[in-house]
Order: sequence, then C-alpha cells, then structure tokens
Amino acid sequence: MLKIWGRTNSVNVKKALWCLEELGLRYERVDAGLQYGVVDTPEYRRLNPNGLVPTIDDHGFVLWESHAIVRYLAAKHGAGKLWPLELEQRADADRWMDWAFTFQAAFRPVFWGLIRTPPEKRDAGAIEEGRARSAALLGHLDAALAGRKFVAGDAFTMGDIPIGCHVHLWMRVPIERPPHPHLEAWFARLLERAPYRKVVDIAVS
Repeated sequence: MLKIWGRTNSVNVKKALWCLEELGLRYERVDAGLQYGVVDTPEYRRLNPNGLVPTIDDHGFVLWESHAIVRYLAAKHGAGKLWPLELEQRADADRWMDWAFTFQAAFRPVFWGLIRTPPEKRDAGAIEEGRARSAALLGHLDAALAGRKFVAGDAFTMGDIPIGCHVHLWMRVPIERPPHPHLEAWFARLLERAPYRKVVDIAVS
C-alpha cells in the first residue's frame, strides 16, 4: 500500500491527498511535520533530505515535492483524466500547477500572519500587502476561467489540484476579497467533489 507522510492541515500535503482520493487509491498516512515532528529524524531524512512534507513511498519508489507527487500519481493512475493525453491541454494544466507557487508566495504572509501568528505579533502591513497582491494575482486566474469550467478546459485535471488547495485558504481565511465571479464559480464546482470536501475543505489551522 502507498504510504504518505504529512499532517492533514498542510496545504502541500492536501494536494497529494486530494489526488489520491480522486484516483480512489488506498494509502496509509503518517502524521509528520510541525507538532508531530518526524521530519528531522534520520529515518525520514533518508527519505526526504529536505525534511519537508509530503513524501510518498509507492511500493519502494520514494518521491517528495507535492507537485511532482501529483504529476506522478496522475500519470500512473489517471492518464486521459487527471493526466491529459493531449499535449497542449497537459501543458496548460502544468502551467497552472507551477503558477500555484507564485500565488502561494504572495499569500503566505496572509495565512501565516492571520492563522499561525499570535495577534500581538502580527505584521498588519505585510498581511495587507500580501492580501492585495494575492487578489491581483487571482484576477489572472479569474480571467482564465472565463468560458471554461476548470483551469485546463472543461474537464477536471491535475492542474486544478495545487491552486485549488491554495484558493481554499483564500476563500476561508477572514479577509476582504474582491469579486472574482469565474473563480468563485470554479471554487463552487470544486466543492461539489467529495474528495475536495474530505481532505481540502477542512478547518483552516
């Protein structure tokens, strides 16, 4: 059985878990990271020298980096569905997977500032700067979603997974959000998916 290390409230772990759930794969999850430790043990560092989560062991094949894990699982188990066979559609999905890191960097000061920093230690200026930058970036995604149901077309693909996890935080953290009608409709479509509700749309912490 595939084994995955990572805590359920990690946005990067959610990407791998969501992919596993969409594919209907059986897996064993081990809590790791932050309060659970594990990641600094010699045993874990032999699997992932970065000491980060997630890491998977797929019957002896060890892989880390969340987007690489999603691409690997999608290609192995979801060719023609999560993994588009048509080259241009797959490149489009890849583009939005990589762009998720751009959004993640912009939104990180907001999430960490409001959720994981005590109120007395928060940097209000950095939080607001991150919120404004994130809102502007999501304007690009909103425009791309005009006339299509998902990021790479009318079918759900691996491209929706990373940014779908980050947008969940954007939608659930208590901040001011400008209207992004196409983004909001896409988010509603994600919420219709049982795997998304199970592993992504959980309490933000």
